Amino acid sequence: MTITRAATAADRDAVIAIWEICALTRPWNDPAADFQRALDHDASTIFVAERSAEIIGTAMTGFDGHRGWIYYLGVAPNRQGQGIARRLLDAACEWLRLRGCPKVELMLRDGNPASGLYEHLGWEPQDVRVFARWLT
Repeated sequence: MTITRAATAADRDAVIAIWEICALTRPWNDPAADFQRALDHDASTIFVAERSAEIIGTAMTGFDGHRGWIYYLGVAPNRQGQGIARRLLDAACEWLRLRGCPKVELMLRDGNPASGLYEHLGWEPQDVRVFARWLT
């Protein structure tokens, strides 16, 4: 049976392994720092899907007071197609709902093959362009 729960500091290496196997990490982002920042703030968390004491999926979520965001949604390749992504999305959305969040969005890099999954689960593409600037 798969359980969904909030990640703890002890889950760091297993979570990062999922991010890496799902090609979610980028050379300019330190995944260990991303993990720690998410756990260190009340406005964010990371959910894990676990089966037989093995972490098989993750989703980072946060609430900025205006919108909720989901990042690093990944499921181990050998576990995809089993409803795990849906469970993680549901857990993240419920966490946001309990905090009064009116809308949740997720970012997907161009070319990510998961876009079909999100549309299948009822997520709608948005006409938004994201701009970024490094603060460090």
